[in-house]
Amino acid sequence: MKIKNQKDFWSGLMFVAVGIAFAWGATEYSFGSSARPGPGYFPFGLGILMAVLGGVVLFKALTIESADGDPVGSFAWRPLLIILAAVFVFGLTLERLGMFISLPLLVIISSLASEEFSWRAAILNAVVLTAMSWAVFVLGLKLIIPLWPTVFGLGG
Repeated sequence: MKIKNQKDFWSGLMFVAVGIAFAWGATEYSFGSSARPGPGYFPFGLGILMAVLGGVVLFKALTIESADGDPVGSFAWRPLLIILAAVFVFGLTLERLGMFISLPLLVIISSLASEEFSWRAAILNAVVLTAMSWAVFVLGLKLIIPLWPTVFGLGG
């Protein structure tokens, strides 16, 4: 069988693999019932849905000829490494520096992965995403997340 669209084939295969992995991982948790779902209910359903959608994309890539069926290019290592570094820095700094410093760091470092990087857009994104994260996680969900470095005595 000939692959008619390389990009759809590889993205469909990735979605199938990630969906199956999530569904499989969710089997370690209790499912509960539809009326009272357990912790494994949503991730299992989401994993199955992701795998099914990936299967549809995969099927399309194998059966339907498309104009953008060019082969997938070389792997973009630089953006991948920059984004992994940003997540690593966020993980190291959240407890020490708080959300109001570590989240903008994450956004700005991640923005460096783009070929269209601009300081203005990165800072604007950092401010908006930090404000929204604070509103959702601290105000809305009442999660206890350090907001400032404890060095400044504002650690709550």
